[in-house]
Amino acid sequence: MHKVLIVDDDPIQSRLTSEVVAKAGFTALTADSGAAALDLLRTKPGIGAMILDMVMPEMDGMAVLEALRRETIAIPVIVQTAQTSLDTVISAMRLGAVDFFVKPVAPERITISLRNALKLGTLESSLKAERARREGSFSFAHIITKSEAMTRTMALGKKAAASTIPVLIEGESGVGKELLARAIQGSGDRAGKPFITVNCGAIPANLVESILFGHVKGAFTGATSDAPGKFREAHNGTLFLDEVGELPLDTQVKLLRALQEGEIEPVGASRPTKVNVRVISATNRRLLNLARDGAFREDLFYRLNVFPIYLPPLRERRDDIAGLVDHFIARFAAEEGRRVTAISPQALDMLLAFDWPGNIRQLENAVFRAVVLAEHPVLLPEDFPQILAAEKGRDAAHSDRPAGFTPLAPVHIDNAPAMPRLPDTTPIAIPDRFLDAAGNVLPLADIEKDLIAFAIDHNAGRMAQVARQLGIGRSTLYRKLKEYGLEGAADVA
Repeated sequence: MHKVLIVDDDPIQSRLTSEVVAKAGFTALTADSGAAALDLLRTKPGIGAMILDMVMPEMDGMAVLEALRRETIAIPVIVQTAQTSLDTVISAMRLGAVDFFVKPVAPERITISLRNALKLGTLESSLKAERARREGSFSFAHIITKSEAMTRTMALGKKAAASTIPVLIEGESGVGKELLARAIQGSGDRAGKPFITVNCGAIPANLVESILFGHVKGAFTGATSDAPGKFREAHNGTLFLDEVGELPLDTQVKLLRALQEGEIEPVGASRPTKVNVRVISATNRRLLNLARDGAFREDLFYRLNVFPIYLPPLRERRDDIAGLVDHFIARFAAEEGRRVTAISPQALDMLLAFDWPGNIRQLENAVFRAVVLAEHPVLLPEDFPQILAAEKGRDAAHSDRPAGFTPLAPVHIDNAPAMPRLPDTTPIAIPDRFLDAAGNVLPLADIEKDLIAFAIDHNAGRMAQVARQLGIGRSTLYRKLKEYGLEGAADVA
């Protein structure tokens, strides 16, 4: 639930506005002066918007707006005043106010203005985070969280950002491991440098080495040009190895050498290449369990597990759900051009009670679907049919109304089984039909004999068609059949 700060030196007006704010579904905080409001903004996190009176003793509304800009406190501000001076309104807007109204004001006007301001503030935060992600300056301030379960994770991430120590992020699928890795990079010395992501579980086994370390022209069939590889693309920056536990064992050996020696050897290259790369790994299974089962090399595990960080699942940090929902609503409403501004308390309670096996990724997709299909500006429980079906049980899930895909009960990272590894699919070497066992070219007569035998078999003994396809006359064909002892290969009568 959003917190709204009401700043007014008139206690009656402050109480009336607080009641309107509370009825609209927000938490009202009050301050009787501009200085008290600034103290609250500095010390109390989670305030989503502010309703600011312009006329107050000592520090008026203009002075508060100037202080907000000076201290770079980003918060949507709605100004209210008893005066109708156009100059006052223009000055307030130039200082960052998003809306204004003249006292007295209708409760509906306050509610609409607040929802628009909160939506605008959330959208601005989303755009800033996306811009920072693209520029490589994404930091911990851009991560949406206020849960106690994330306190240690954030503290460890900030310590990791101040060092070049290898980091291993463990957590279930969809919890935001890549965002945490970006925050570690964007808060350290490599901010703004390349951030290269590799999903190790999505690379074909025969291409892993080439994609990670690169190759030179002619190294294998299809290598028509040099390829730098992900390590060289991330030079002086960060390489994020997602789902590192899915790497084939033979590739793990080469990765270990690259981490230890700081150099790679592209496929087909005659000498290694030095690289300056910070590696951050992530996995949705305990690498220790994989190492015990022989599915992951112990020496590589100890190399990667120098600074482990556990990212808890969404069901263990439910305090973050409301903020994430607001973020997704603002983002998807803007992207899809939908007039959706908020979520109803009943729908939010339903989302808070759900276990979210797919974590933040599942929540994001559920909100996306709800925003696209919603018929009202406020999301209702029926806008989340998948969650309703899962909450009501199997019968509701199999009702006529399509409920979409909802994962089963969550599986903790400690209990996640290892992905079955495919058997060795190294292709069997097929000898060239023009070479003998020693690798020498076959005599022309042997090749011609095999070709004629193949043509007869391919054409089911129809000699006229065989001769035509071989481009020779029938008499020549019969002579060669006798010469090569193939008279019995077809009925030549």
